[in-house]
Amino acid sequence: MGGKGSTSKHFDRLADRLAVMAARRVRPAGGFVSQPEPRSIGLYTRGKQLVAGNILLAGYLAEAPGTILWDVPAPDPAFAAEAHGFGWLDDLAALGTKEAQTRAQDWTWAWIARFGEGRGPGWTPDLTGRRIIRWVHHATLLLNARDRADSEAFYQALARQAAYLARRWQSAGEGLQRFEALTGLVYAGISLIGMEALVGPATNALAAACEADIDAEGGIPTRNPEELLEVLTLLTWSASAMSEASHAVPPALSSAITRIAPALRALRHADGELARFHGGGKGVEGRLDHALAATGVRAGPVPSIAMGFARLSGGRTTLIVDASSPPGGRAAATGHASTAAFELTSGRRALVVNCGSGLAFGPMWRLAARATECHSVLSMDGFSSSRLYPSGDALKHRAAITTSRMTVGHEGADLYLAHDGWLRTHGLTASRSLTLAHDGRRLSGVEALTALTSEARRRFEDVMTTTAMEGARFSIRFHLHPDVDAALDMAATAVSLVLRSGEIWVFRFTGQAELSIEPSAYLEKGRLNPRPSTQIVLRAQARSFETRIGWTLAKAKDTPLAIRDLEGADPEDEP
Repeated sequence: MGGKGSTSKHFDRLADRLAVMAARRVRPAGGFVSQPEPRSIGLYTRGKQLVAGNILLAGYLAEAPGTILWDVPAPDPAFAAEAHGFGWLDDLAALGTKEAQTRAQDWTWAWIARFGEGRGPGWTPDLTGRRIIRWVHHATLLLNARDRADSEAFYQALARQAAYLARRWQSAGEGLQRFEALTGLVYAGISLIGMEALVGPATNALAAACEADIDAEGGIPTRNPEELLEVLTLLTWSASAMSEASHAVPPALSSAITRIAPALRALRHADGELARFHGGGKGVEGRLDHALAATGVRAGPVPSIAMGFARLSGGRTTLIVDASSPPGGRAAATGHASTAAFELTSGRRALVVNCGSGLAFGPMWRLAARATECHSVLSMDGFSSSRLYPSGDALKHRAAITTSRMTVGHEGADLYLAHDGWLRTHGLTASRSLTLAHDGRRLSGVEALTALTSEARRRFEDVMTTTAMEGARFSIRFHLHPDVDAALDMAATAVSLVLRSGEIWVFRFTGQAELSIEPSAYLEKGRLNPRPSTQIVLRAQARSFETRIGWTLAKAKDTPLAIRDLEGADPEDEP
């Protein structure tokens, strides 16, 4: 395995060098045939921070006033990747001041001088595609008041990147990376004089990627909702660029957009944010609304199942549950052990969440956030439901759903899930039953650990023997959004939860368990550090062939059916 991987990487490096050498001989583009509207959305506050010299990329902050970005030592490869992807151009464009334009131009032409001939870590298909998109979107900002020599250097660098992509897009990883590479190639072919020959092959390749990577229900292999949003965004940008340049949009591309739109609506909470699973966050502010509007797909009935997630809703409450196995294959590299975990939102306020993605918070969080304990679900002490290889880069054992059913009854919408995450280690099948009332004011659940077969019972008896009859320790966790205030009652039998909207929810349980409130963390992209939060924890032990714990999460009786929620969310942390 190691030998094959090493040989493959060596071949890729050689192929990249050859592609770069060929790209250096390409004539500069003669200018823009047509320039797509700048559709990528940045953040005004992030633009202000960049102008002030506070560079926050991939969770790492570099304080470097007056310093060229490329002179800042990269603390992590992810920092370098974000820098070379030029996503920060969106933020500077959102700020739109003279200082922002100067910073954007200085950093861009410094990149051209230092890396424009094919040097540096930015020459990968996905980053090159991402960079071309930003350069085309913000060309007016970048070229304003530049002299002829600077303009020629800009077009030469664009032409070289397009030529490199034409030869190397196939080496981009499946999924988002390939869509980034091909969208960049489509943009180059449509926008640049002298690059028209790229349009046909790039369009055909993009259509083929849509058929290969987007399933019939509009899902992708990683099962990452935010990544699905990024894919949809790229596809709508490509389709719009084709239409504006009077090129036909391939049916496969249009069909993929039509399939993805309802899937994303199903993965959207009542507060308008995406569910945060398998390495994904809630999405860049405003991007989901823009992407859905750009599809032209009218909102219809929201699917109850999308990309392996189950959605239950009632009144102003939404519940989104991971109702499938974690992603496999290459997609397992970012998969989380979150089978049967859920997130709950009431109106504009998130209540129960998962910790989120640790990708932007260093290697320790990158690994820890994937564990079952960082999700709102039952977990066995010391064992995630799906387990990582020792290298920590992929899932070795993936929990499989053994039973699932969704029904609508008199009390509300019911979801039942069972999985085999601890069958090999403990002989136990874990199941979760959830019922959300029709008015959304009450969620009830039953968690069970059961030894179903004679073989499973023998395995569980071995666990009992090993633990001197103490049984298998487990906990049921409900991670809370940082804006939720949680307090135990006097007898430690219930927890009151106060939302910033004024809503009050009460958590209660039945069965043999200990209730506590413990520290947790909320991991959110764009912040320097995890946000402190809390979690409700039920601790118990499985000592028989079946153990059950019931619980309810309900609005207090004096909470109105609807609350006028006018208070805004906290402003984003300043680094």
